[in-house]
Amino acid sequence: MKNIQLTCAHAIIKFLTKQKIYINGKKEPLFPGAFGIFGHGNVACLGQALEENKKELPTWRGHHEQNMALTGIAFSRAKRRKQIFIATSSVGPGSTNMLTAAAVAMSNRLPMLFLPGDTFANRMPDPVLQQVEHFNNPNITQNDAFKYVTRYFDRITRPEQIIQSLPQAIQTMIDPADCGPACISLSQDVQGEVFEYPEEFFEEQIHTIRRPRPDDFQIKLAADLIKKSKNPIIISGGGIFYSDATNELSEFAKKHNIPTAQTVMGYSTMKKDDPYFLGAIGGFGGKEPNNFMKKTDLAIAIGTKLADFTTGSWANFENPNFKLVSINVSRFDANKHMAQSIVGDAKVCLQDLTLALGNWKAEDDWHKKSRIAVNAWNNYLEKESGPTNQELPSYAHVAGAIYRKSEPSDIAVTAAGGLVGEVLQVWRPRELNTHETEWGFSCMSYEISGALGIKMANPNKEVISFIGDGSYLLYNSDIYSSVITNNKIIIIVCDNGGHAVINRLQLYKGGKEFNCLLKSSKTPNLVPVNFAEHAKSMGAEGEHVNSISELEEAFLRAKKSKKTYVISIHTDGYQWLEGSAYWESPTLSLPSSEENKKALKEHLDGKKKQRKGV
Repeated sequence: MKNIQLTCAHAIIKFLTKQKIYINGKKEPLFPGAFGIFGHGNVACLGQALEENKKELPTWRGHHEQNMALTGIAFSRAKRRKQIFIATSSVGPGSTNMLTAAAVAMSNRLPMLFLPGDTFANRMPDPVLQQVEHFNNPNITQNDAFKYVTRYFDRITRPEQIIQSLPQAIQTMIDPADCGPACISLSQDVQGEVFEYPEEFFEEQIHTIRRPRPDDFQIKLAADLIKKSKNPIIISGGGIFYSDATNELSEFAKKHNIPTAQTVMGYSTMKKDDPYFLGAIGGFGGKEPNNFMKKTDLAIAIGTKLADFTTGSWANFENPNFKLVSINVSRFDANKHMAQSIVGDAKVCLQDLTLALGNWKAEDDWHKKSRIAVNAWNNYLEKESGPTNQELPSYAHVAGAIYRKSEPSDIAVTAAGGLVGEVLQVWRPRELNTHETEWGFSCMSYEISGALGIKMANPNKEVISFIGDGSYLLYNSDIYSSVITNNKIIIIVCDNGGHAVINRLQLYKGGKEFNCLLKSSKTPNLVPVNFAEHAKSMGAEGEHVNSISELEEAFLRAKKSKKTYVISIHTDGYQWLEGSAYWESPTLSLPSSEENKKALKEHLDGKKKQRKGV
């Protein structure tokens, strides 16, 4: 076996550039690029290796470690986990800034490779700049925090360790059942150390995403359970995207006559004009679809972890005979909530399950009732999101204006806050893959950074980010990133004076307005923010509008622009679409006001409806 002498840093980059994957029959890089902010912990060694391999592995300059990692995560989601971005930072705050992004990837089951710098393996210069010392354990550094928000973690303290570690990290990230971020923490001295690596280590490796087949007995048990149901529904999650199973989903629903709802992450896995489209359910679901769902006696959940906003904190299934079939490539997710599990890839599971069901169909009357619910909710949405002259339009009015003027292929992006649910309802998908959000971790600031990553993955599509003023003020530097990289996005800033959705929750729980909206916080010198001018200072185009009609005209100008375009509009912080799902959140058990008493009663009434043993 021949060897090649390389520094550890150069060996890492050489190995990563040799990883390929087949996408639609074409060989592509598994790692299409890296984001980096260099500091003393990664610039001299890993930074030089990236510079010397910049053609094979393009490196994009970040402006904040969290944001650049969020962009990479969004890219991987838009590529349906078939390509993986790298994020490298220095030791210290550079690495800890990426922890939130790692948690986003972990929560959403998305791949991302983190390469933060670390302290010195030889410990000779300790304590080094930006080192957090643990007095009773010198092996611990701040990078150990990644262990809790990644699927795979390793600290490289000898250069030869990467021979075992890097392949394991890659297999974790491309494993559909175990998918999530990986962190390879790089001791600063080891990055520059030399080792005689086997040439075989750097041979081209071609990867594919495996499709685990389900167990026949699990299919039989699930089919038997489904055949006994009278009022079944399907709950389509993000796993449908990752399995490329949108066609199988629609065909399955049609053949077996089953209304199909979507989770937040599974939205746009089915078009709105599909006769089995039910729309979003749960905390972000419409009143009529939610009320319909409460009657179901069986849910077939596909590719979803069934989080509380989908299930209404498990109070949204009121039928006493309710049963659950859960199809998931992850054993952990498939076996939650007393489900009859089917562990396997969504596409092949649906194919095998439909064979086991044969010609069985749910009753026509149940399907007809679903159409009544959908039509009623659509009529409500058309009214609530239609043109308006009211002084402060609602989120729904803003989303409706953009939706009316958008193309079916335009992609809507949301993340934290009240905009997620309002946009989700209004943005009824006219094409598949046209709604992207981050709701697993509900991360403020993903709206802009994520939109950039989604645009990088879809350069020929218009990407529209809906963001509140609170999230905008948290992080916005990727407006500049989008400008200097020629990745144009359209950003709609809804300015309602703070964190309005949490103010809504605060009031709903019987509290007084306090510290959520700017007007109720300690602000002796409240200064209005001109978001459009701020965006212009970073090279984007921008304008502020004062009405829905002006918003529609501005959006058309934004569509024609070749640069990132920010449009701001003042919105009502108290007007929301109707909902009917319970959501469990902290409630005072010892009320101190009439408002608290009302909140406690509604809280306890909801808990009585919760499915036990979930």
